[in-house]
Amino acid sequence: MQIRVGFNLLLRCERATPMIVILGVHESRASDLLEADPLQLLPKVPCQAYIDTYGNHCNRLLAPAGPMRLRGTGLVADRGLPDPVLPWLEQQPVEQLPDHALLFLLASRFCESDLLTNFAWSQFGQVAEGWQRVQAICDFVYQHVRFDYNRSSPTKSALQTFESRVGVCRDFAHLAIALCRCMNIPARYCTGYLSDIAVLPPHSAIDFSAWFEAYLGQGWHVFDPRNNTPRIGRILIARGRDAADVALTTSFGPSVLESFEVWAA
Repeated sequence: MQIRVGFNLLLRCERATPMIVILGVHESRASDLLEADPLQLLPKVPCQAYIDTYGNHCNRLLAPAGPMRLRGTGLVADRGLPDPVLPWLEQQPVEQLPDHALLFLLASRFCESDLLTNFAWSQFGQVAEGWQRVQAICDFVYQHVRFDYNRSSPTKSALQTFESRVGVCRDFAHLAIALCRCMNIPARYCTGYLSDIAVLPPHSAIDFSAWFEAYLGQGWHVFDPRNNTPRIGRILIARGRDAADVALTTSFGPSVLESFEVWAA
């Protein structure tokens, strides 16, 4: 299966503003790129690529005062299979976890696991460890939180989502991640494209999507508390502790997103 992915964003800055952009298909899917998806800037400005702490491909640039358009499109080969469901996978004791997973047990900017620990243990402490426990957390978040595009903000945290019971996919992921970390399950935030392949209509407009990966068995596995069902055509852009690590654009000064278009089909 081939999936055409891409984006078209229009930003406006009050003055020349340094910026970090994370919008390309992740290195883990590089071998699947049939057509590369380089970042295109209008007006053209110098752009420096680098790899961040989490292995994400980033670009740094100085956005000019006024409007700037960011574009990119690529063609990705995909297996066309839904997310794997592996209920036999076990949870590793903290003392046996690999070093690289330990960071994803800690509270972070948007995932205040330290403030949700008592609730998490009372709610999930009797659930079998491993895949079943992570799925129980996803079920809870899916049932507890109502999706509403108009009821979120860039600063909304897992605790705020837990209390307000409403949010977008980013908020669903943050709450599930925080609850997993409470239960000593490493969890990391993911952002990327998610197609509507094999999803019954009506379809909402395609947007960048958020999900998470939990460390079970000997590796990382996808969970999606927003949709809470295996999906086809999930294409990763970036991973981190939470959305603060993988913002699509981070501006070091005032900026406004004036228009936003995403496709994955």
